[in-house]
Amino acid sequence: MKVKAFTLPELLIVLVIIGILVLLALPRLMPLISRTKATEAQLQLRHLQTLQKSHFYLHSKYTDDFVALGFEQEVLVTDGGAANYRIEVAAAGFEGFIATATAVVDFDGDGQFNVWEIDQENHLVEKIPD
Repeated sequence: MKVKAFTLPELLIVLVIIGILVLLALPRLMPLISRTKATEAQLQLRHLQTLQKSHFYLHSKYTDDFVALGFEQEVLVTDGGAANYRIEVAAAGFEGFIATATAVVDFDGDGQFNVWEIDQENHLVEKIPD
């Protein structure tokens, strides 16, 4: 009794066609992937801004001390974690603060790392697009 099945060459041809289709679609998907990963930076910066506002109401100044804010940087993908952005407070004082989220991974391979910035007024700006 013979069982109907695909031959090895037929399967290889199908895999090659799928590979070509993926290669054709990948450049169109990269901007979407970058925008999706940028959401992580936006959420983290907005959370940090909320913590900074609370700290300001209690102490009448902004701080660059994550411990005082109660903010914990997630473990970065470069260190075996899941976070794609390093969060830093660039400046903090009595008048305001500026915090940045810098990508640790070049999402589209163009040599530029995505950078987002937020201030005490909740102005969220993409400084360097990826």
